[in-house]
Amino acid sequence: MESKGAAFRRLHQEPGTFIIPNPWDIGTARILAAMGFRALATTSAGMAFSLGVAEGQVSREDTLSHCRSIVAATPLPVSADLEKGFGDSPQSAAETIEAAAGIGLAGCSLEDHTGRHDDPIYEFALAAERIEAAAQARRALPDDFVLTARCENFLWGRPDLDDTIRRLQAFEKAGADVLYAPGLHDLGMIRTVCGAVTKPVNVVMGMPGATFGVAELADAGVKRISVGSALARLAYGKFVHAAREMKSAGTFRFSEEAMGFAELEGFFTGSTQA
Repeated sequence: MESKGAAFRRLHQEPGTFIIPNPWDIGTARILAAMGFRALATTSAGMAFSLGVAEGQVSREDTLSHCRSIVAATPLPVSADLEKGFGDSPQSAAETIEAAAGIGLAGCSLEDHTGRHDDPIYEFALAAERIEAAAQARRALPDDFVLTARCENFLWGRPDLDDTIRRLQAFEKAGADVLYAPGLHDLGMIRTVCGAVTKPVNVVMGMPGATFGVAELADAGVKRISVGSALARLAYGKFVHAAREMKSAGTFRFSEEAMGFAELEGFFTGSTQA
């Protein structure tokens, strides 16, 4: 029987571009699976919001517990957003890979964001060493596991495309399976990044200014499209809007946009599929 990791890798080898949506709890994972998506990815921000804390404030233990629940919710391969790997050292990155594989994840992403606002991006050599250690840990696993390496320059005030490409190329050389630079808001930049590496490229949609469709991204060379925290922010935004209406206006018009009970429940009973 094909492992989830092998199935996830095969998705990256098949022709065409695929969407990997980001649930933030068991219910949303099951809805997305029922709709026919072929793989899921967790969102560190969506997870944090569901726990009532800011992104980056969830421990490795709690993150893996959350990921374990998503993995168990559906038969789909799941890739986890594991931020910087819960430590600065290459060893911590390797340990995170081992722990992630141990709970049944099919892959994960590790980023070069330090978590420190005064010095947000790891120095180049250390960033590459961290991915190399993670890749070595991945190769030692008994089952397949897809490692995504993220360059965070554009999210943290360093919109340097040349350095971003240099880092992604270093991550590819270090053994990453998928490359990812969130925050690219220009289709030309995305095309340049895809042309500068040989491994599959992930692009995130659902961010301000990024309105490209699947066809445009596929034409630019993108293999995988995620949406990060966008679905969670959409859901929480609708929730807050409804709560404000109740509190400020004393009305309940939001209910007109609410999904019907039977349709929503159908995602969990099998009667609703799309």
